[in-house]
Amino acid sequence: MELIQENPDLSAYLAADEVIDHGHPTVRATAARLARNAEDSYAYARMAFEFVRDAISHSQDAEDPRVTWRASDVIEQRTGICYAKAHALAALLRAQDIPTALCYQRLARDEGGGHVLHGLVAVRFHGAWHRQDPRGNKPGVDARFSLDGERLAFRADAEAGEWDCPGLYASPHPGVLEALRTASDRPGLWEGLPATL
Repeated sequence: MELIQENPDLSAYLAADEVIDHGHPTVRATAARLARNAEDSYAYARMAFEFVRDAISHSQDAEDPRVTWRASDVIEQRTGICYAKAHALAALLRAQDIPTALCYQRLARDEGGGHVLHGLVAVRFHGAWHRQDPRGNKPGVDARFSLDGERLAFRADAEAGEWDCPGLYASPHPGVLEALRTASDRPGLWEGLPATL
């Protein structure tokens, strides 16, 4: 699948905004701590990915009722659904000048039928974009950081009406952000997740 930059200006994928707030002291301190142990940008990206995947719980898996969406809040509270974790990883990577995009998959819901958007990121290394999924591993899910073939949490199954969205976004999709901002708690958010872009 060819990934398509929604913004042709690569600097858009380094920018900070209200959601990917990589100028926030919490994000900067976390990035600096991770960078101290990284010998290069690739090692840093892998460490940031593993930190978000492993140290920040997926709130649905953990049955945590809190809803986070701003990267600094996700890192401070150590919880969030896939979108929130993608925002946190994007902020940590952009804090170290690694171009990072938000991207999405349309997947079948685990229960209740229908579909839901799943959030992940793409990082730019060696002149190409590489999708990464920091949602957090669990039985049946084994996502890994990789620039040599995707190791995502989920593979889209066309027969189930699933697909990989090719767009690479500099900021969260408005439908995703609206769902996060308006949810009173994670169970309510789960019912209102967008199904398409």
